[in-house]
Amino acid sequence: MNSLGSVDNVLSQLQSASGLKKGVPGAGGATPQGDFSKVITQALNNVSNLQAQSSQLQRRFQMEDPNVSLEQTMVAMQKSQIAFQSALQVRNRLVQAYSDIMNMQV
Repeated sequence: MNSLGSVDNVLSQLQSASGLKKGVPGAGGATPQGDFSKVITQALNNVSNLQAQSSQLQRRFQMEDPNVSLEQTMVAMQKSQIAFQSALQVRNRLVQAYSDIMNMQV
């Protein structure tokens, strides 16, 4: 799996969720009205929810709940792991961008 492709996918989802268009903000005549902190909070809440769901399914499977299958549990675990790794890559890119901006000479 290409980690840069998945990070770009997450970033495009964040942009679409915030109402931003690709390219230069405001270039189309309209200024984007998205709130970055809300978008990040929603994305992190989504990751947290996936992790909680995965943990709950794992516990139910371990307690031999007949309504929970191994396949369902494994898929939830993989979704949780992919979401976490994507969030981690986005965080790494944000930290790198911040670091690059702070090191720019004006």
